[in-house]
Amino acid sequence: MNNEKQNILIAGANGTTGKIITNLLKESEDYKPIAMVRNQEQKDYFEQQNVSAVVADLETDLSHAVKNVDKVIFAAGSKGENIIGVDQEGAKRLIDAAKNADVKKFVMLSSMGADNPSGSDQLEDYLRAKQNADDYLKASNLHYSIVRPGSLTDTEGIGRIQLKEKIGNPGNISRADVAEILVEVLEDDIMQNQVFEILAGEVLIKEALVSA
Repeated sequence: MNNEKQNILIAGANGTTGKIITNLLKESEDYKPIAMVRNQEQKDYFEQQNVSAVVADLETDLSHAVKNVDKVIFAAGSKGENIIGVDQEGAKRLIDAAKNADVKKFVMLSSMGADNPSGSDQLEDYLRAKQNADDYLKASNLHYSIVRPGSLTDTEGIGRIQLKEKIGNPGNISRADVAEILVEVLEDDIMQNQVFEILAGEVLIKEALVSA
Protein backbone atom coordinates (compact mmCIF):
# COMPACT_ATOMS: atom_id res chain seq x y z
CA MET A 1 0.00 0.00 0.00
CA ASN A 2 1.36 3.40 -0.98
CA ASN A 3 1.21 5.77 1.99
CA GLU A 4 2.32 8.80 0.04
CA LYS A 5 -0.08 11.73 0.29
CA GLN A 6 -2.05 12.68 -2.81
CA ASN A 7 -1.46 16.17 -4.20
CA ILE A 8 -4.73 18.14 -4.32
CA LEU A 9 -4.90 21.35 -6.35
CA ILE A 10 -7.43 23.85 -4.98
CA ALA A 11 -8.62 26.38 -7.56
CA GLY A 12 -9.92 29.37 -5.64
CA ALA A 13 -7.75 28.58 -2.61
CA ASN A 14 -7.61 32.24 -1.57
CA GLY A 15 -11.41 32.51 -1.30
CA THR A 16 -13.34 32.04 1.94
CA THR A 17 -14.35 28.45 1.19
CA GLY A 18 -11.00 27.73 -0.46
CA LYS A 19 -9.07 28.64 2.68
CA ILE A 20 -11.20 26.26 4.76
CA ILE A 21 -10.62 23.47 2.21
CA THR A 22 -6.88 24.15 2.26
CA ASN A 23 -6.73 23.95 6.06
CA LEU A 24 -8.68 20.67 6.08
CA LEU A 25 -6.31 19.17 3.53
CA LYS A 26 -3.30 20.46 5.45
CA GLU A 27 -4.49 18.50 8.51
CA SER A 28 -5.30 15.38 6.49
CA GLU A 29 -3.27 12.19 6.64
CA ASP A 30 -4.13 11.38 3.00
CA TYR A 31 -3.81 14.64 1.12
CA LYS A 32 -1.40 17.49 0.54
CA PRO A 33 -2.91 20.84 -0.58
CA ILE A 34 -1.55 22.89 -3.45
CA ALA A 35 -3.13 26.34 -3.42
CA MET A 36 -3.79 27.73 -6.89
CA VAL A 37 -3.65 31.52 -6.58
CA ARG A 38 -3.64 34.55 -8.83
CA ASN A 39 -0.55 36.45 -7.68
CA GLN A 40 2.76 36.28 -5.84
CA GLU A 41 1.37 37.96 -2.71
CA GLN A 42 -1.22 35.19 -2.30
CA LYS A 43 1.46 32.56 -3.01
CA ASP A 44 3.63 34.05 -0.25
CA TYR A 45 0.66 33.95 2.16
CA PHE A 46 0.14 30.21 1.67
CA GLU A 47 3.82 29.37 1.73
CA GLN A 48 4.07 31.14 5.09
CA GLN A 49 1.39 28.65 6.25
CA ASN A 50 3.58 25.79 4.97
CA VAL A 51 1.21 25.15 2.05
CA SER A 52 2.55 24.67 -1.48
CA ALA A 53 1.17 27.21 -3.93
CA VAL A 54 1.20 27.85 -7.66
CA VAL A 55 0.38 31.10 -9.46
CA ALA A 56 -2.07 30.49 -12.29
CA ASP A 57 -4.81 32.43 -14.05
CA LEU A 58 -8.00 30.59 -15.03
CA GLU A 59 -8.13 32.70 -18.19
CA THR A 60 -4.72 31.55 -19.45
CA ASP A 61 -2.76 28.32 -19.91
CA LEU A 62 -3.00 26.07 -16.85
CA SER A 63 -0.78 23.15 -17.84
CA HIS A 64 1.91 24.12 -15.28
CA ALA A 65 -0.65 24.21 -12.44
CA VAL A 66 -1.65 20.55 -12.77
CA LYS A 67 1.85 19.06 -12.90
CA ASN A 68 2.16 16.22 -10.36
CA VAL A 69 -1.43 16.81 -9.23
CA ASP A 70 -3.50 13.75 -8.29
CA LYS A 71 -6.90 15.40 -7.87
CA VAL A 72 -8.51 18.84 -8.24
CA ILE A 73 -11.08 20.79 -6.24
CA PHE A 74 -12.61 23.68 -8.18
CA ALA A 75 -13.84 26.24 -5.66
CA ALA A 76 -13.08 29.36 -7.69
CA GLY A 77 -15.63 32.03 -8.49
CA SER A 78 -15.65 35.56 -9.83
CA LYS A 79 -18.41 36.82 -7.46
CA GLY A 80 -20.37 37.89 -10.51
CA GLU A 81 -17.56 39.97 -11.99
CA ASN A 82 -16.44 37.58 -14.73
CA ILE A 83 -18.98 34.77 -14.87
CA ILE A 84 -18.09 33.54 -18.35
CA GLY A 85 -14.31 33.97 -18.09
CA VAL A 86 -13.87 32.37 -14.66
CA ASP A 87 -16.93 30.40 -13.54
CA GLN A 88 -17.57 28.85 -16.95
CA GLU A 89 -14.56 28.99 -19.29
CA GLY A 90 -12.01 28.98 -16.45
CA ALA A 91 -13.56 25.79 -15.11
CA LYS A 92 -13.49 24.25 -18.60
CA ARG A 93 -9.85 25.25 -19.06
CA LEU A 94 -8.90 23.57 -15.79
CA ILE A 95 -10.91 20.47 -16.70
CA ASP A 96 -8.98 20.23 -19.99
CA ALA A 97 -5.64 20.70 -18.22
CA ALA A 98 -6.58 18.07 -15.62
CA LYS A 99 -7.56 15.62 -18.33
CA ASN A 100 -4.29 16.16 -20.19
CA ALA A 101 -2.36 15.60 -16.95
CA ASP A 102 -4.22 12.33 -16.16
CA VAL A 103 -5.70 13.75 -12.95
CA LYS A 104 -7.63 10.99 -11.14
CA LYS A 105 -10.66 12.99 -9.98
CA PHE A 106 -12.14 16.48 -10.38
CA VAL A 107 -14.40 17.79 -7.60
CA MET A 108 -16.60 20.70 -8.70
CA LEU A 109 -18.18 23.18 -6.31
CA SER A 110 -21.33 24.05 -8.24
CA SER A 111 -24.60 25.55 -7.03
CA MET A 112 -28.12 24.45 -6.32
CA GLY A 113 -30.22 25.61 -9.27
CA ALA A 114 -27.53 24.84 -11.86
CA ASP A 115 -29.82 22.16 -13.27
CA ASN A 116 -32.47 24.81 -14.07
CA PRO A 117 -30.89 28.26 -14.51
CA SER A 118 -34.06 29.87 -15.89
CA GLY A 119 -35.75 29.18 -12.55
CA SER A 120 -33.90 32.17 -11.04
CA ASP A 121 -34.25 35.72 -12.37
CA GLN A 122 -31.36 37.20 -10.39
CA LEU A 123 -28.88 34.35 -10.76
CA GLU A 124 -29.77 32.97 -14.18
CA ASP A 125 -26.51 33.99 -15.89
CA TYR A 126 -24.40 32.61 -13.04
CA LEU A 127 -26.35 29.36 -12.83
CA ARG A 128 -26.15 28.88 -16.60
CA ALA A 129 -22.35 29.28 -16.43
CA LYS A 130 -22.23 26.70 -13.63
CA GLN A 131 -24.48 24.36 -15.61
CA ASN A 132 -22.24 24.65 -18.67
CA ALA A 133 -19.13 23.93 -16.58
CA ASP A 134 -20.82 20.96 -14.89
CA ASP A 135 -21.96 19.51 -18.21
CA TYR A 136 -18.46 19.94 -19.62
CA LEU A 137 -17.01 18.03 -16.67
CA LYS A 138 -19.55 15.21 -17.03
CA ALA A 139 -18.61 14.84 -20.70
CA SER A 140 -14.85 14.97 -20.06
CA ASN A 141 -14.28 11.30 -19.15
CA LEU A 142 -12.65 12.45 -15.92
CA HIS A 143 -13.90 10.92 -12.68
CA TYR A 144 -15.86 13.62 -10.88
CA SER A 145 -18.13 14.65 -8.05
CA ILE A 146 -20.32 17.72 -8.62
CA VAL A 147 -21.48 19.28 -5.34
CA ARG A 148 -24.42 21.72 -5.46
CA PRO A 149 -24.99 23.51 -2.15
CA GLY A 150 -27.73 25.96 -1.29
CA SER A 151 -26.88 29.49 -0.14
CA LEU A 152 -23.51 29.57 1.61
CA THR A 153 -23.24 31.03 5.11
CA ASP A 154 -20.19 31.95 7.19
CA THR A 155 -21.62 30.33 10.31
CA GLU A 156 -19.86 27.48 12.08
CA GLY A 157 -20.28 24.05 10.53
CA ILE A 158 -22.77 21.71 12.19
CA GLY A 159 -21.48 18.55 10.52
CA ARG A 160 -25.00 17.45 9.55
CA ILE A 161 -26.59 17.76 6.13
CA GLN A 162 -29.47 16.91 3.86
CA LEU A 163 -28.26 15.29 0.63
CA LYS A 164 -30.27 14.33 -2.44
CA GLU A 165 -29.82 14.37 -6.18
CA LYS A 166 -32.56 17.02 -6.17
CA ILE A 167 -33.75 18.50 -2.87
CA GLY A 168 -36.55 20.62 -4.33
CA ASN A 169 -36.53 23.51 -1.84
CA PRO A 170 -34.07 26.33 -1.19
CA GLY A 171 -32.00 26.58 1.97
CA ASN A 172 -28.61 27.31 3.51
CA ILE A 173 -25.45 25.46 4.43
CA SER A 174 -22.24 26.67 6.06
CA ARG A 175 -19.05 27.03 4.02
CA ALA A 176 -17.32 24.88 6.65
CA ASP A 177 -19.67 21.95 5.99
CA VAL A 178 -19.38 22.40 2.22
CA ALA A 179 -15.58 22.39 2.50
CA GLU A 180 -15.69 19.17 4.51
CA ILE A 181 -17.88 17.53 1.87
CA LEU A 182 -15.58 18.62 -0.97
CA VAL A 183 -12.67 16.97 0.85
CA GLU A 184 -14.65 13.81 1.69
CA VAL A 185 -15.63 13.19 -1.95
CA LEU A 186 -11.99 13.21 -3.04
CA GLU A 187 -12.08 9.53 -2.10
CA ASP A 188 -12.46 7.36 -5.17
CA ASP A 189 -15.46 5.41 -3.91
CA ILE A 190 -17.46 8.32 -2.45
CA MET A 191 -20.08 9.91 -4.76
CA GLN A 192 -17.99 8.94 -7.78
CA ASN A 193 -19.41 10.44 -10.99
CA GLN A 194 -22.42 11.81 -9.10
CA VAL A 195 -24.17 15.19 -9.05
CA PHE A 196 -25.95 16.03 -5.80
CA GLU A 197 -27.45 18.88 -3.78
CA ILE A 198 -26.75 19.64 -0.13
CA LEU A 199 -28.27 21.78 2.63
CA ALA A 200 -27.85 21.91 6.39
CA GLY A 201 -29.74 18.95 7.80
CA GLU A 202 -29.90 16.14 10.34
CA VAL A 203 -27.61 13.40 8.96
CA LEU A 204 -23.90 13.27 9.74
CA ILE A 205 -21.84 14.24 6.68
CA LYS A 206 -19.97 10.93 6.30
CA GLU A 207 -23.17 8.96 6.83
CA ALA A 208 -25.06 11.02 4.22
CA LEU A 209 -22.29 10.59 1.63
CA VAL A 210 -21.99 6.84 2.13
CA SER A 211 -25.72 6.09 2.17
CA ALA A 212 -26.62 8.31 -0.81
